[in-house]
Amino acid sequence: MERNPLEVESTDHQKPSSAVYDGSATAVDSVEEEVQETKLVYRGWKVMPFIIGNETFEKLGIIGTLSNLLVYLTAVFNMKSITAATIINAFSGTINFGTFVAAFLCDTYFGRYKTLTVAVIACFLGSLVILLTAAVPQLHPAPCGTALTCTGPSGGQIAFLLMGLAFLVVGAGGIRPCNLAFGADQFNPKSESGKRGIDSFFNWYFFPFTFAQILSLTLVVYIQSNVSWTIGLTIPVVLMFLACVIFFAGDKLYVKIKASGSPLASIAQVITVAIKKRGLKAVKQPWVNLYNYYPLNYANSKLKYTDQFRFLDKAAILAPEDKLEADGKPTDPWKLCTMQQVEEVKCIVRVLPIWFAASIYYLTITQQMTYPVFQALQSDRRLGSRGFVIPAATYVVFLMTGMTVFIIFYDRVLVPTLRRITGIDTGITLLQRIGTGIFFAFERRRTFALTKPTLGMAPRKGEISSMSAMWLIPQLALAGIAEAFGAIGQMEFYYKQFPENMRSFAGSIFYVGAGVSSYLGSFLIAMVHRTTQNSAGGNWLAEDLNKGRLDYFYFMIAGILAVNFAYFLVMSRWYRYKGSDDEVTTYETNGDAIKQQDKNTV
Repeated sequence: MERNPLEVESTDHQKPSSAVYDGSATAVDSVEEEVQETKLVYRGWKVMPFIIGNETFEKLGIIGTLSNLLVYLTAVFNMKSITAATIINAFSGTINFGTFVAAFLCDTYFGRYKTLTVAVIACFLGSLVILLTAAVPQLHPAPCGTALTCTGPSGGQIAFLLMGLAFLVVGAGGIRPCNLAFGADQFNPKSESGKRGIDSFFNWYFFPFTFAQILSLTLVVYIQSNVSWTIGLTIPVVLMFLACVIFFAGDKLYVKIKASGSPLASIAQVITVAIKKRGLKAVKQPWVNLYNYYPLNYANSKLKYTDQFRFLDKAAILAPEDKLEADGKPTDPWKLCTMQQVEEVKCIVRVLPIWFAASIYYLTITQQMTYPVFQALQSDRRLGSRGFVIPAATYVVFLMTGMTVFIIFYDRVLVPTLRRITGIDTGITLLQRIGTGIFFAFERRRTFALTKPTLGMAPRKGEISSMSAMWLIPQLALAGIAEAFGAIGQMEFYYKQFPENMRSFAGSIFYVGAGVSSYLGSFLIAMVHRTTQNSAGGNWLAEDLNKGRLDYFYFMIAGILAVNFAYFLVMSRWYRYKGSDDEVTTYETNGDAIKQQDKNTV
């Protein structure tokens, strides 16, 4: 009599033959999971004062150091604007792409706690070095004063400054991909309270970030520019020191998940073996006949078979020449992979089209410090009868304020209301949340195009328009709401959809996407400027905005975002959530007949 293949899964750690997993835990797996659970004490919100407190002071410190760095390099280091801008752009890009390197080291070797330990110390040292460049006269060039020529920085002064920036690259590059995942690690993902805690934590995680930007762009920047650079840069150093103290104070309370080896190696193995075995015929009933094996104490959730990207399935076909060890483990993982490995790679491949759409969406956010600021510069920024003038860069605070206020409303009002309507714990699905952010970003760019506070109102170059810069506030607030939906939704989406041993990578690709959108934004500005500067209609991005057609540029961006939104809707329809009930596979056994019923609902 033929044996039911479902019975194989109870001993799939030992069997050298194919094994199948139907989504439920086996007796052996349950025992192993219970033993592992006894080693972990999830304290959830009880340790959040340490994590969010550290995050708040760390963000206050690093943003307070970096938010006015462009002015610092030109005012204190006597650099030309183009030199300072080049350093800032290279520095920002290095941090964004450095998160990928940090995530690799974290997931492969060190784990999140050790990575964060090095990162918070590096941030403190970086802010301290930047402070010393201002406080010690020998570490920066002499002030220009009334002299016709200014002495630039020496090679030693530049080297000391770059050392501080290098520390900040290490610190910020390590904190960005790891801190969010480390906070989510403190909640039990298998309990209902833990799952809701993770959902709420993702919302509140961005609260200290926006609060830090608001405070840094107002109080800290004001002190640096109008009181003293030394005092203004001392504040971030003190705040970073407090961040270190708070972080290490919770040392004995944290859940510290160890690194489980290189996840990139597993991805490379699946792709390599699939290419090697591309000539093999696809197996029938792959959910049964593909080779599978789970190591002891396997960290990742066990995945069901999905029929997307079937060419990868060939990596898990057990050929006659493939050798297995006594416990069923492949002797050479570069010749045979498991169905679990294949499904994990599918999870990553499925995310990439969504990530691409999210990167295009972020195009409108990365420009918040460029042309909206230029618009504010040529608008009426006076406030009140005393004529207090709001700094142009400070208008970005309204974006952060809109995001901060909406986060509170979303988490405390909107999610509970939507939960009762939809029955979904998060109120709406993660893709719906990201899609809402993309839609708001499109609306924001469209309304910016319709708001022309500096066009045709001032006859001379640089003259201030009679229209108030307050007209920019609604658009910036709308961008903040887009961030509350899109950015937070992305971070949660990547965290939940990547395999568990790649959650630091999940955090890093968000920042890599932001880096891609920054480069894309720079490319579009250069392309539009070069194309229109000699056109009959005039340069869209003229130095004097009164003579330009900034509204045309905004309409172009809005068109790109509209196409991107349509693309996102198509990809969302195609997407399948990891472990979702939408991918339920049931087996009906009648003699030797096994029937798969696959719900292809997104």
